[in-house]
Amino acid sequence: MKNKRFEGSFVALVTPMREDGSVNLEKLRELVNWHVEQGTDGIVALGTTGESSTLSHEEDDEVARCVIETVNGRIPVIVGAGSNCTQTQLEKGRRYQDMGADGLLLIAPYYNKANDEGMYRHFATVADAVDTPILLYNVPGRTGCAISEACVRRLSRHPNIAGIKEASGNIAYAARIARLVGDGFCMLSGNDDAIVPILSLGGSGVISVWANICPKQVHELVDAWRTGDAGRAKAIQLRYLDLIDALFCEVNPIPVKEAMNQLGMDVGGYRLPLCEISPAGRERVRRALEVCR
Repeated sequence: MKNKRFEGSFVALVTPMREDGSVNLEKLRELVNWHVEQGTDGIVALGTTGESSTLSHEEDDEVARCVIETVNGRIPVIVGAGSNCTQTQLEKGRRYQDMGADGLLLIAPYYNKANDEGMYRHFATVADAVDTPILLYNVPGRTGCAISEACVRRLSRHPNIAGIKEASGNIAYAARIARLVGDGFCMLSGNDDAIVPILSLGGSGVISVWANICPKQVHELVDAWRTGDAGRAKAIQLRYLDLIDALFCEVNPIPVKEAMNQLGMDVGGYRLPLCEISPAGRERVRRALEVCR
C-alpha cells in the first residue's frame, strides 16, 4: 500500500447542511458526482473544510460512507480520521478502512500536543493497525503544534505512511520535507496560495479548498505542472490569487461556503462556533468571484 501515490487536485470537500443544521446527504452526493464530472482527481472528506470538529461520530460515519459509496471507485477518497485522542483516531481509521477509504488523513494532536516521541507514536499506532495508506496532516496554525522534520523523517520510513499534507505556510519547512519525497512518500500542498511552490519542490498535488468552486482550474493547474507547462500552472495560480485570498478572509470554511452559496450551490450554513460571514467578508467574496464569471 505504501506505493500508492496521491497525485493531482484533491478537493477538501465541504459538508453541506440543511436549514435545521443537519447534514444534507442528498446535496453531498450531488457535490461528489459534480466533482467527478469536473475532473477532480480525488476527494477528501471530513477534513477541516468539512467541519468534522463539530460533527458527531455518527455523522462522521454517515458522511464517509456517503462519499465512498457515491464515488464508487471512480476516484480516490481520503477520509479525515484525525483526533487528538490517539485511540479515537485508531477507531475511526479502522471504520473508514472497512468502508473502503483509499487513504486516511491524520492530524497532529491539537491542544494536548506532544513531544517528538509521542507525536511519532500518535501516527505510528494507527499506521501499524490498518492497511489503508496514511497522509500526515501538518497544520500548526490550527493545532498549535507542528510535526518536526525529524518526526516526519521517521514516519516516512513506515511501510503504511504514504505522504504528508503540508499546510504550515512555511516554505523553508516544506523544502526540508521535500528531501523525503520519493516513490514511497509524497507531499501535497495544504495551502491554495502555494500550490506551484509546493509542486516546484517535488509535491504531487494539492488538497484544495478553492477546488470546491473551481475544480477544473485546480485540476488544470496541477496537470499543467505535471506535464511540463510551468508557465501555464503559474498563470492559473496568479490569476486566481485574489479569489484564493478571499476564501480565507475569515476562518475556513466560512468564506468558501459563502462563495458556493453565492454561486447557487446551496450548501447551507455552519455549525457553531462557526457562523455566517461578516458583511465585509461577504462583499469581498462577491467581488472575488467575478474571476469565475
